[in-house]
Amino acid sequence: MSESTAPPKTVLLRRGEVHSPADPFATAMVVERGQVAWVGSEGAADAFADGVDELVDLDGALVTPAFTDAHVHTTATGLALTGLDLSRAPSLEAALALVRDFAAARPDDRVLLGHGWDAARWPGGRPPTRAELDAAAGHRPLYLSRIDVHSAVVSTALLDLVPDVARVDGPLTADAHHAVRAAAFAAVTPRQRTEAQRAALAHAASLGIGTVHECAGPEISSEDDFTGLLRLAREEPGPRVVGYWAEQDVAKARELGAAGAAGDLFVDGALGSHTACLHQPYADAGHTGIAYLDADAVAAHVVACTESGLQAGFHAIGDAAVDAVVEGVRAAAEKVGLSRVRAARHRVEHAEMLTPESVAAFAELGLTASVQPAFDALWGGEEGMYAQRLGAERARGLNPFAALLRAGVPLAFGSDSPVTPLDPWGTVRAAAFHRTPEHRVSVRAAFTAHTRGGWRAVGRDDAGVLVPGAPADYAVWRTGELVVQAPDDRVARWSTDPRSGTPGLPDLTPGHDLPVCLRTVVGGRTVSVGPGE
Repeated sequence: MSESTAPPKTVLLRRGEVHSPADPFATAMVVERGQVAWVGSEGAADAFADGVDELVDLDGALVTPAFTDAHVHTTATGLALTGLDLSRAPSLEAALALVRDFAAARPDDRVLLGHGWDAARWPGGRPPTRAELDAAAGHRPLYLSRIDVHSAVVSTALLDLVPDVARVDGPLTADAHHAVRAAAFAAVTPRQRTEAQRAALAHAASLGIGTVHECAGPEISSEDDFTGLLRLAREEPGPRVVGYWAEQDVAKARELGAAGAAGDLFVDGALGSHTACLHQPYADAGHTGIAYLDADAVAAHVVACTESGLQAGFHAIGDAAVDAVVEGVRAAAEKVGLSRVRAARHRVEHAEMLTPESVAAFAELGLTASVQPAFDALWGGEEGMYAQRLGAERARGLNPFAALLRAGVPLAFGSDSPVTPLDPWGTVRAAAFHRTPEHRVSVRAAFTAHTRGGWRAVGRDDAGVLVPGAPADYAVWRTGELVVQAPDDRVARWSTDPRSGTPGLPDLTPGHDLPVCLRTVVGGRTVSVGPGE
């Protein structure tokens, strides 16, 4: 019997801090048959000590629900972890040097893959030319995705594999990008793909992530990639994988074992690549981006998914794209009934450019906002990429997490990895310290969106929290003093008053060290052990 199929152990954890609404002062927890069986005080834990298979002395460590990352591209994340990472390249010249070194170190690769360049952050602000890439790659096939993964620069040798794509000297977007990405990823062997998936899941587990929502689709990966990942997650210990397949063919999504025909079903592109669809032109370009789906297409898809018992979901970033989704979902509700649409918990990925009207519509229609706070940390602020693309006034309205929560819109936090790294506590910090103060949420609300919110986004209201009967998906952390944020605190003043009756969380004020994961457990089985364990 393999470790992944053997019955999980009965475990008593004690002498720590257990983050549980069942007992705000819990210091111990019992796990049995893959579920939380009990949480309570140290003294009461003695009654369980003789009947467990394993006793874990927490030695003051914090136990929390495992995180859920609600938007991940697993294979691409693994390839970025094991391949060429350009996200820290400070200049075009540095990026080209990294490409040269990578090509020299990988002489047998059929295609060279890299990710993460961002010309907006480089002196001069321009991407590499095809001639520069050809020289750096030694005239081999090369694919380098921009940090938002909605455009890429490629070498001539890769274009030779896709003769229908025009040989422009600059970043490829839309259908041209999809074609060259498909050609590049087709050159990855099944073994490389599995190794990349395994690396990504192991990295997620090492960060206290117990579940990832894989956002796949025919324009992003492949059917073999998707089904291979779901099979790997079933057969090997690691994070749970909830799969979404972004295609309007609802029958295909069901055939592949997807939770929904959702995820990155593109209504538009991304702001960094000038492909997000806007009502008004970009501040630094004379156009409004790209629309891939209109409201009628959205409505038809929502109707088909609702009637098939699957989640629908859409990638929508620009205000015009978000409005198309709202209009389409509302039309679907008029056809099949608002209660059925709300019960289906359809999703919108990213949902960055929201107005008060679209926020209210999300609440009315029961849409879940699957959002990425790290986007604001990376691109927000008066001098960030958002301000460059939109102007400072429009940029200040992006990612209004507080408004969404006030309206009652369910939030699920994720990374969109490899667009931004898997980093759950960093994500919580980014939401609590949003660059636009009125969009900030409490640490507690952000933590909930990154734990329980991900489970609710897939229709599970009984998980993502450490209470008896919940799945035993948890992480153990080494951290500093636990604190409770004042409920009305928008500037993150902190209180340690235990009389609040609220479980404490780590102090995430910028400058403080983030918690270190010591152990991650999924369904009662340990899937990662960190330093010091």
